[in-house]
Amino acid sequence: MKALTRTDFNFEGQKSVYHGKVRDVYNINDDLMVMVATDRISAFDVILPKGIPYKGQVLNQIAAKFLDATNDICPNWKLATPDPMVTIGLKCEGFRVEMIIRSILTGSAWREYKNGCRELCGVKLPEGMKENERFPEPIITPTTKADEGHDMNISREEIIAQGIVSEEDYKVMENYTRKLFARGQMIAQKQGLILVDTKYEFGKRDGKVYLIDEIHTPDSSRYFYADGYEEKLAKGEPQRQLSKEFVRQWLIEHNFMNEPGQTMPEITDEYAESVSERYIELYEHIIGERFEKAADNDNIAARIEQNVSKYLKAR
Repeated sequence: MKALTRTDFNFEGQKSVYHGKVRDVYNINDDLMVMVATDRISAFDVILPKGIPYKGQVLNQIAAKFLDATNDICPNWKLATPDPMVTIGLKCEGFRVEMIIRSILTGSAWREYKNGCRELCGVKLPEGMKENERFPEPIITPTTKADEGHDMNISREEIIAQGIVSEEDYKVMENYTRKLFARGQMIAQKQGLILVDTKYEFGKRDGKVYLIDEIHTPDSSRYFYADGYEEKLAKGEPQRQLSKEFVRQWLIEHNFMNEPGQTMPEITDEYAESVSERYIELYEHIIGERFEKAADNDNIAARIEQNVSKYLKAR
């Protein structure tokens, strides 16, 4: 099974390229962005040494569907998806903050809570909560956006005081974050899922705040199955979930959390294929449609180059 882990395109009008952990973003004439969702996979802020077939397509298509399903709430950057692994949209000046919103105490928030933390990013947490218990209402716990290494937790007050985002823009982002999350929860509920937590990124163009990047994918979000949630919570059992958490758990079991002295375990072809199957399962549960594998998967880069170039020429 083929996987695209590296791109090196040279599109017409290309000014620069940014290789992120998972996405490669091409700047076209300082006006458009060509975002390629590669098959790279990251966990604990490190890219795993092997790509996951069809993962990029899964992420790109989930994000595209949710961008379309929420564009009445706030403007977003998407213009087109000329290839199953590519979204083209408006170039915005990204804010150096990720807006994380959580409805349930789990993951890193639970790990901190268990260690005695009762305030997260300036938000006071109730006493006596259990793992996977719902918050009285969703909480926003932003992080600074790091180019390398770990994103750092930060409070609303610190963001504004440090001038990272103006108070006016932050209020807009906060409002959009709550509304987008409510919509995401509603859509998830129809699929028998709970949208547990997610992150949004925003940018600015012509004085207007836009939603950018991806939205509600299993890389940026955590989903639980609604069926059995209450029973498992009452018994203190792990929840059945749809997210990248299963990859993190596998790494933890193999003694890797990207800490000094730890070695990345070997990613076999069999394991990569099993992760691919899980991502396809995620797609079908989250979207409620059968996943159609992209054609021409033997030469993914050539297919992308052809599809993107055709779109850019037609503009």
